[in-house]
Amino acid sequence: MKVNTHYGELKDSYLFSTIAHKVSAYSAAHPDKSIIRLGIGDVTLPLCPAVVEAMQAAVAEMGKKETFRGYGPEQGYDFLADAITAYYQERGITIGRSEVFVSDGAKSDLGNILDLFDRDNTVLVPDPVYPVYVDTNVMAGRPIRYMDANAENGFLPLPDETVKADILYLCSPNNPTGAVYSREQLKTWVEYALENDAVILFDAAYEAFVRDPALPRSIFEIEGAKRCAIEFCSFSKTAGFTGTRCGYTIVPQELKRDGMSLNAMWLRRQTTKFNGVPYIVQRGAAAVFTPEGQRQVRENIDYYRENARIIASALRERGAWFTGGENSPYIWLKCPEGTGSWAYFDRLLEEAGVVGTPGEGFGKNGEGYFRLTAFGDRANTEEAVRRIAHL
Repeated sequence: MKVNTHYGELKDSYLFSTIAHKVSAYSAAHPDKSIIRLGIGDVTLPLCPAVVEAMQAAVAEMGKKETFRGYGPEQGYDFLADAITAYYQERGITIGRSEVFVSDGAKSDLGNILDLFDRDNTVLVPDPVYPVYVDTNVMAGRPIRYMDANAENGFLPLPDETVKADILYLCSPNNPTGAVYSREQLKTWVEYALENDAVILFDAAYEAFVRDPALPRSIFEIEGAKRCAIEFCSFSKTAGFTGTRCGYTIVPQELKRDGMSLNAMWLRRQTTKFNGVPYIVQRGAAAVFTPEGQRQVRENIDYYRENARIIASALRERGAWFTGGENSPYIWLKCPEGTGSWAYFDRLLEEAGVVGTPGEGFGKNGEGYFRLTAFGDRANTEEAVRRIAHL
């Protein structure tokens, strides 16, 4: 018996454990000091009323023999899939019912989708990057190449024709940098993928934060993308489902490689390895797309967007360089000259009682940068900004 030794190649996941240790030590040494956390990417507002009401009604259904449901379709109930296709259609994007796969979140699907690809494929990821893109491929033993995301390109790297890759990861709006690709920039990536017979794994978890009509919210707004891309979406940040767990992945029927349909492959994979999302959760997710649900969810997103505006405005007034803060819940700021990201973390904690995330934890290009999130309470966000400004 042999184990998968590629697990030994994974770097220790020390980022958030180190943060927690430092914060605990500070709290123990300064029990009278309040700490404001702008580092975690979790939401703080509750589920909207439309979602709660739909889930409560679904719970009642499950308590009656006439309306009880057992195993559901692994790819999701029609009522939710139809709501998702209508959501795309409102933006002028036609998605077929068979192309929608409901899941327990984008993170799961981003890792599980790799079952469809041979381990010899070369993977291309940006640096800095959401760790799951790298770690899931390290686990499989795939060769990984990195594209530099930096201040010079606005943390939005474009294709390098000298680099050939088979699987490409793009995230827009980006985590951790908050940067958003333009249509023209995404078009260059689609062209690259088509020319190289590659597949783009497009993480659109934060698409609902984009309000600028000139910026794309889906890779499928780009002509030809259905022949080279898979899109991953989530209700986590859009509707507060971080503790409820629901997302969806769009695998186009047009996407084929080696004479095989990736849509059919993903359906086969899901029906074999996945039992589907609970009916109660899917009813809550469907309520997000009702007129009342959309209004309520938009109010929550606007709350976080205002937090981001408050942080961004304060940084802008002080001449700090940053990306994000407008069409994204993340603000990616350059640390003061000559200050490393961990040194800046320590300074903010010790002198301001504010916790963020050191950019170094997202890759080598994150050194010297720092991530703040807009998912906090309004009063805490305003107080954190005052403390940072005082420095």
